[in-house]
Amino acid sequence: MAPRANWKGFLRLSLVTCPVALYPATSESEKVSFNQINKKTGHRVKYAKVDAETGEEVANEDIVKGYKVDTDTYIEVTKDELEDIALESTHTIEIDEFVPKSDIDSRYLIRPYYLVPDGKVGHDAFAVIRETARSMNKVAIGRVVLTNREHVIALEPLGNGLMGTLLRYPYEVRDEKEYFDDIQDVKVTKDMLDLAKHIVEKKSAPFEPEDFEDHYEAALVDLINKKRAGVRIPAKAAPKTGGNVINLMDALKRSLTSEEESGPAAKPKGAKRPKKRVEGQREMLLPISGKKAKEEQKKEEPKKAEKPTRAPARSRKAG
Repeated sequence: MAPRANWKGFLRLSLVTCPVALYPATSESEKVSFNQINKKTGHRVKYAKVDAETGEEVANEDIVKGYKVDTDTYIEVTKDELEDIALESTHTIEIDEFVPKSDIDSRYLIRPYYLVPDGKVGHDAFAVIRETARSMNKVAIGRVVLTNREHVIALEPLGNGLMGTLLRYPYEVRDEKEYFDDIQDVKVTKDMLDLAKHIVEKKSAPFEPEDFEDHYEAALVDLINKKRAGVRIPAKAAPKTGGNVINLMDALKRSLTSEEESGPAAKPKGAKRPKKRVEGQREMLLPISGKKAKEEQKKEEPKKAEKPTRAPARSRKAG
């Protein structure tokens, strides 16, 4: 099924305008998720919106937004009033300026989106904006309204499209001085720095996200499949605590020795690592329905449940 756009409107640079659609660039739908259930009945817990004073359930059409002034006083704000203050930016990403990408503090980054032309028209205008930003190595800064809230968005070329990243406002970013002022000003000797650099060199590698493994996700799936198969889960032994580091120089030397003995073999220059299988929870957790299906699974399952393997996940666009 084709992904659904979070937002549709226009991208505008001065008098150049084109229709565009905004799609989420990331998804957590493949992660294992849980529902809350009643331990006594096994039924799913349902949440109801109720009046805090009367305890009566409130219908969705009767719920509005309110700003709390004091304990029992709220200023009601309607959906129409919120849309009115959003102004033109509700339907248009207006590019206000272009900045060097290196100037954007990573603390201001929130989440990425994909911006693409919407429909068959406007591809030429979209390409002009994209290639101009690419040739000048600039990032476009604009504004977009999502869920009645205006956001600052940074647009940069990514392949044939644009990646838009929502940015935080200055009041949302805390001042680091409140946290860093108490850090001691320690003098690092050249010998310690040289040893640490050797360790870094041993651990240096290209950034390859496909090598990332979600160990907790795999453990969750393994736990669920074992419980589904009726395998008893033994209690986990308490982790061993390491001793305190007394001599920093000695710890650095031991770390370097450890890396040299057990570190991964260097990858030949230009060699590519094999692509790891992209796995999703749907491929790992296969539903069991009905008594017959359960009996069939018990016949096929070994005495000890093995860790499930997933089939390669289908390639899908984020959405």
